[in-house]
Amino acid sequence: MQVNKQTIFYANIIGFILLLLVGCMRATGQDESIKTDILLQNQSNQRIGVYECSNGFTFTARIDDESAWLFLPNKTVRLAHVPSGSGAKYSKDQFTFWSKGEEAQLEIDDNLYRNCKNNRAKAIWENAKLNGIDFRAVGNEPAWYLEIEKGNKIVLIINYGQDRYEFATPEAVIDIPARKTIYETQNDTNHLTVVIRGRRCRDSMSGESFETQVTVTLDRREFQGCGRALH
Repeated sequence: MQVNKQTIFYANIIGFILLLLVGCMRATGQDESIKTDILLQNQSNQRIGVYECSNGFTFTARIDDESAWLFLPNKTVRLAHVPSGSGAKYSKDQFTFWSKGEEAQLEIDDNLYRNCKNNRAKAIWENAKLNGIDFRAVGNEPAWYLEIEKGNKIVLIINYGQDRYEFATPEAVIDIPARKTIYETQNDTNHLTVVIRGRRCRDSMSGESFETQVTVTLDRREFQGCGRALH
């Protein structure tokens, strides 16, 4: 059976287009997955979770091998680790918290909150806040993030977590009429400028809305993204 050359040509073109589409979809999914992973900065053996339960109840937990701090809507409690046949269990008085992987449940007196799932995207920001970060910004293509700790340091992570830059935090230059704040600093080898503008911003990958637009210039390389104050 002979196949028309024109038919083969168009089949090859269609196949090439399909490969490009699949590659783009994979790259987009991979970019978002890698971005989420590199932004989860768990220090030592601590883990941060923002748990959203099936009945609408939400709480934050900071967990390590020995204890769990629960940040509840009306109070903060520290629970001690207790033996458990599966997962990790923490308890004190009327509070019992059990977690396994990205899921958890919480018991307070006679109230049981089930099917609590960790919102990893929110956990990123809670982790930074609990670690004393004052302002945080993120961007895409490739994934990057920046954290400002006033009176201490600015950390910029780019190229999917491969490159880390650290600078002393300078005094901010604030232009109130323009709703703009500028940080300009340098270390031994690099120069950094961070411009924060009070304009609505939407993350191009996740669609999340932020209060500020952020432009980061590392030497001559510019990054655009969104950010928010944490304190």
